[in-house]
Amino acid sequence: MTTILIIILILLLIGGLPVFPHSRSWGYGPSGIIGAVLVVLLVLLLLGMI
Repeated sequence: MTTILIIILILLLIGGLPVFPHSRSWGYGPSGIIGAVLVVLLVLLLLGMI
């Protein structure tokens, strides 16, 4: 389960970066949301809930 979460997070981080021509106007929105999800998962991991 943890390995699947890590793979999904890596794919989301790569996909959320505004480096593609169609996503340059998005700003930091997608990467900010992915960062917030990463922080929540890290807290849950440290608390032992995952």
